[in-house]
Amino acid sequence: MRTAAGQMLSVSRERPTASADGLTLLGAAALLLVLGVTMIARLAGDEGGLGEAMMAFACIAGIVFIVPGFYMLQPNQAAAIMLFGAYRGTDRTTGLRWVLPWLIRRTISLRANNIISERLKVNDLRGNPIEIAAQVVWRVTDTAQALFDVDDYKAFVRVQIESAVRSIGSRYAYDDIEHQEVTLRGNHEVVNRELRAELIARLAVAGIIVDECGLTHLAYAPEIAGAMLRRQQAEAVIAARQKLVEGAVGMVETALDMLSAKNVVELDDERRAAMVSNLMVVLCAERDTQPVVNAGTLYS
Repeated sequence: MRTAAGQMLSVSRERPTASADGLTLLGAAALLLVLGVTMIARLAGDEGGLGEAMMAFACIAGIVFIVPGFYMLQPNQAAAIMLFGAYRGTDRTTGLRWVLPWLIRRTISLRANNIISERLKVNDLRGNPIEIAAQVVWRVTDTAQALFDVDDYKAFVRVQIESAVRSIGSRYAYDDIEHQEVTLRGNHEVVNRELRAELIARLAVAGIIVDECGLTHLAYAPEIAGAMLRRQQAEAVIAARQKLVEGAVGMVETALDMLSAKNVVELDDERRAAMVSNLMVVLCAERDTQPVVNAGTLYS
C-alpha cells in the first residue's frame, strides 16, 4: 500500500498457526500432578529413593512447562501468536488451546462493534453550519493488520469515523427545496452508501470492515436553525403558490376553451378579461370568495 506521497507502507497479513488441544495437555498435566504427588508421598514415607526423587522433580518440571501455555478462545475471538516480537500466525480455534510457553498470545475480538459518533459541527456544501452524527457497525477481519499496522485500532476507528462523517457532511447540501440535487436530508440511501464506501477505504489499512452505517442526527446548527426554518417555510410557500397559479391558469384556459367550443356565450376581449380576473381570484384566493351581484351591465 502506498501513501499520498508515494511511500510504501508495511502491510501485515494474517496467516493461520498451529496450536494443540488444551484438554489433552490439561489431562497430561493432571496425570503428572497425580504422579508427582505419589512420588512425594513415597519420599515422605521413606519408601522411595533417588529414582522417586527424580520422577517427582520431572513431574513438577513438566507441570511448570505445560501450565503457562494454556489460553482460552471464545467464539469470534482470535489469538495472534508471537515469538520474540515476530508474528507467527493467528489461532481462531475456539476452546482451550495450548502453545509453547515462550510464545506470546494477544487475544483480539472478531465480534461486531457498534459506535455512535459524537455530534459534529460541519459546514455543508453551501457553507451552512450543520450538526451531524453517524452510527457505524464494524468488525476486525485481519487480526495482523489490526494489531501491527496501527497503534490502537479502536482509537483509529473512532478518528476515521469522525473524518469520514466530516467529509460527507461537507460534500452535500443539507436540503434542496427543488429536489434537483443529492442532499443529506433527502437522499439517505445515497449518503449512507457513500459513507460506508469511504469508511471501508479508510479502515482497510487496519484490517477492519464496515457492515453497516448511517446518519443518526442531522440538523442545522442552533445559531442558524431559526433563520433556516423561516427560509424553508418561505420556499415552501413560494413553491405552493407557483403550483397553485399554474393550475389556476390551466383551469381558466380550459373553461374559456369549452365555453367557446360549445357556443355557450360570446365573449369579447373585455368580457374575457373580466372572466379571467374573476376566475383567478376564485381559484387563487386563500379565503372563500363572496359573490357580487351586478344589477346593471358590464359597462355601467
